[in-house]
Amino acid sequence: MANGLRVAVVDYDAGNTLSVTRALEKVGAVVDLTPEPSKVASADAVVLPGVGNFGDCLEKLRSRGLDAACREAVERGTPFLGVCVGLQALFEGSEESPEVSGLGILSGTCRRFVSDESGERLRIPHMGWNHLSITREHPVLDGLDGEAFYFVHSYYPEPLDEGDLLATADYGGEFCAAAGRDNLVATQFHPEKSSRAGLTLYANFLAWAEKTG
Repeated sequence: MANGLRVAVVDYDAGNTLSVTRALEKVGAVVDLTPEPSKVASADAVVLPGVGNFGDCLEKLRSRGLDAACREAVERGTPFLGVCVGLQALFEGSEESPEVSGLGILSGTCRRFVSDESGERLRIPHMGWNHLSITREHPVLDGLDGEAFYFVHSYYPEPLDEGDLLATADYGGEFCAAAGRDNLVATQFHPEKSSRAGLTLYANFLAWAEKTG
């Protein structure tokens, strides 16, 4: 299916790289799980996974020179997919680690779940299956409106540019579940843990990367 498309999965001890790699391979991707900035910057498509603390993930990216490689890939028009903290890292910062700057590719910050619309305190992390509501069509999300995806997170991005919002989910109120622009798309949920719908998303990403990359 991938026709020789080289997909770099950014390896920076993010926790879920192997499961992301296996899911991509299952839908036909030729995957290079790599910690090397040069391979990330020159790949045909890039996936940035992430699990855990925002600040820790950003520090690991920077210590390996992978922050600049990710920016370079996005700037040169490489199809780019962020997953979970890989979505949050694309923004300017997070309440989880106020002293640590994000990659700043998307404008806005990541907020902590606090209370629902009635003021009742929300239990965190938000964990489990939740339905996706697409707000702006994107090839990577094609056919996935209303599908259930698996979430595990206590923070969510709040895009400053409404045009960057691709989809929402509900946990005491709507929150950003997917964001992106141009050659960049990212999800707060875990496609690799989301059964058939998740594999469809990865297959969509490969098809989109082949067409646009």
